[in-house]
Amino acid sequence: MTWIAALPMYDVTPALAAEWRAWLADVLRMVKPACRIVEPDEELHGFWRRPNLLISQTCGYPLMHGLREQVQLIATPRFDAPGCEGAHYSSVLVTRADAQFDTLANCRGARAAYNQDDSNSGMNVFRHAVAPLARDGAFFSAVIRTGSHLGSLRAVAEHRADVAAIDCVTFAFVCDEMPELARQVRRIGMTAAAPGLPLIAADTVPQATIEALREALNEALTTQPERAKRLRLQGFSALPLTDYERIEQLENEARAVGYTRLA
Repeated sequence: MTWIAALPMYDVTPALAAEWRAWLADVLRMVKPACRIVEPDEELHGFWRRPNLLISQTCGYPLMHGLREQVQLIATPRFDAPGCEGAHYSSVLVTRADAQFDTLANCRGARAAYNQDDSNSGMNVFRHAVAPLARDGAFFSAVIRTGSHLGSLRAVAEHRADVAAIDCVTFAFVCDEMPELARQVRRIGMTAAAPGLPLIAADTVPQATIEALREALNEALTTQPERAKRLRLQGFSALPLTDYERIEQLENEARAVGYTRLA
């Protein structure tokens, strides 16, 4: 079997995507499997379930909604970004730089943007933050799905939406790589924290290979410290799957007060 690998989650710009690809290539050279780095040619839910997936990165929400039965956790990155603490991360609540909103509570009746229905950082923690403020299951005047965190930021910057929740790691990369976009928005709060986006492998990958990957992840950081700094990588933690139950807890807390979806 020829293994495949891809890191599709934090490729905010082409230059950053190239950095991730070079780092992944170094990791694979250390493990020495027969593996190809690929661009996913299908929607990610199908790609993550490929039986020959050696390493990729997923979001904790799909992990806890069916994916966990078909993959195993390798490690969770620890990022140097505002809103990160160890292997946990939050989302940044943003509005336009010139908007009147100073807090999420002030956004009642505003327009919200989010990336995907199955995103922890763009939807789930956003829903959790809004839930105590909602009345009869509603808070916003309109909600739009943009398809990506960059899409949500642009929707806010271009006056198509007023507020969004952006993965704090993505937002840090936007500040690094796209400062002109970052200057068009303003932070008005942070969401609750949850375990970060984990690196995963198919359940067919041998345990010895998983251990080799864990060693290579950290070794690839020390051999190229400047690249690690650009990628904001500090290291990796091997979190148990039970830590990701935090994501379900946030979902259940919002549902318990009758706020089942962003509205």
